[in-house]
Amino acid sequence: MPPATPLRQPADATHGRIQDSGFRAHPLLRNPHLQTMLPALLRPTPPLDWRRERLELDDGDFVDLGWAGTEQTGAPTAVLVHGLTGGFESKYLRGLALQLIDLGWRICALQLRGGGESPNRLARCYHHGDSADLRHLWHLLRHREPVAIVATVGWSLGGNVVLKALGEEGDQAPVDFAAAASVPFSLYECAERLRHGVARIYQSHLLGALRRMIRHKASRVDLSAIDLDAVLSAPDFFTFDDGFTAPLNGFANAHDYYARAACGPYLQAIRRPTLIVHAQDDPMMVREIIPRAEALSPFVTLQLSTHGGHVGFVEAGPQGRPRMWLERHFAEFLQRQRVEREGASRAVA
Repeated sequence: MPPATPLRQPADATHGRIQDSGFRAHPLLRNPHLQTMLPALLRPTPPLDWRRERLELDDGDFVDLGWAGTEQTGAPTAVLVHGLTGGFESKYLRGLALQLIDLGWRICALQLRGGGESPNRLARCYHHGDSADLRHLWHLLRHREPVAIVATVGWSLGGNVVLKALGEEGDQAPVDFAAAASVPFSLYECAERLRHGVARIYQSHLLGALRRMIRHKASRVDLSAIDLDAVLSAPDFFTFDDGFTAPLNGFANAHDYYARAACGPYLQAIRRPTLIVHAQDDPMMVREIIPRAEALSPFVTLQLSTHGGHVGFVEAGPQGRPRMWLERHFAEFLQRQRVEREGASRAVA
């Protein structure tokens, strides 16, 4: 197991660190597509009952929150942010939630705008750069309980949102530490990768889910500002984002969206202990997007693994049974940071 990321990096550090993650793939599941698909398709959905809260936003829209775990005032809170087409039902999110609940954490799952069964009220939906709602939630939680520990975890798109938000907040970030996995650090290269080879299967799956979401939304919300037929027939993400994401969110086109929404340029501005886990064989990305240590803030540790796929990281558990390593790894990281932070608070008191 790699060493715990410290609360503060050395005073003379000028950039982050890159480590081996310590992950070792299940010997029968070293293929990146098996790592990616097995947890998504064959894993049973972890059982978890959410306490729902609808958070009204200043622009007249809303996001839904899912609460679980302890309701004790002042308990450490983990804000969990799903990936593209995910939500409260995401297996990776529920799996980590259950691990943290066993450790006494309170869970707040953020279901991004339009990510749930009920379409959001405005024409726009969530996207990779949609960090404002997460930042609003952070400040709200800090206002509700000023001294409680607040951590954040994001996967894929959600990881991009988390890291971008941390960079935007900088020294003022109202969270204590964070983690992210399978992050598309540079969006153009990822969109291009999804247009070729086996990766087109993932593109087709994701676009299919987005089309269903938009059809459902169009039955309740005015989408006359876009060419709906063209969006619903988009053959790839470039066309989809050109016709839907960009015009509804203030971007000139898909290329402008990819440039301004990617978290890569924000990594050097992060000022909270942050762990990023990434597989070099992620089938939805290319290795060239993985940042160098010089692009990382001194508060950021990037852990790489040879295998793992996209939000996969399936290892061999007892009797060789598949086990979700990433969820245990993140739970251990958050718990270590919590214990260190609570110990430092007691020492000051």
